[in-house]
Amino acid sequence: MRLPPFSLTDATDEALMDLLARERHEGAFDELYRRYSQRMLHFFYRMLDRDEAVAQDFLQELFLKLVEKPHRYDPRRRFSTWFFTVASNMVKNEYRRRGVRRGEVPLTDALPVGIPPQEDGPDRATLTAQLEQALDQLNPAQREAILLRYREEHSIKEISELMTCSEGTVKSRLFYGLRQLARGLVAFQTVLQDL
Repeated sequence: MRLPPFSLTDATDEALMDLLARERHEGAFDELYRRYSQRMLHFFYRMLDRDEAVAQDFLQELFLKLVEKPHRYDPRRRFSTWFFTVASNMVKNEYRRRGVRRGEVPLTDALPVGIPPQEDGPDRATLTAQLEQALDQLNPAQREAILLRYREEHSIKEISELMTCSEGTVKSRLFYGLRQLARGLVAFQTVLQDL
């Protein structure tokens, strides 16, 4: 019985990582890059002051780590969780290098908001601008938790692994971060309640 040819596009992230670690398989790397480069670029862009050049540098460094040290991946974990952990640690190291402390990092990215403009209410552009301002008031840990949960759609458990903290801490960061966001969006309270 002949097996169908193995397709890298159909392979799981974990299988691709196994190929990369065992054989330094270029196709496996290319497929992982195709799957994750844009997500990781957006993550770095949001977390590092919306500086595209810095985000590109961090993206390159992240994928370089993947090629140079594939053995660091623990196959018992989901690849995406591990990869975001590496990226998150890079950002934390950069914050330390810059001397950033709680609340000092510009938080300039908005969550994707699927709110259509309303005839008699605030429009989406205004709401997005207000959301960006409200995000500016969060500390880096709250912002990271919110972005991982609502932008990247990670579970509480995955976020706790990514941020190396307990699930309770993640829930607390989400609760207080969302509460602070809500305060920053008081003018949009009726719009948000209708969602």
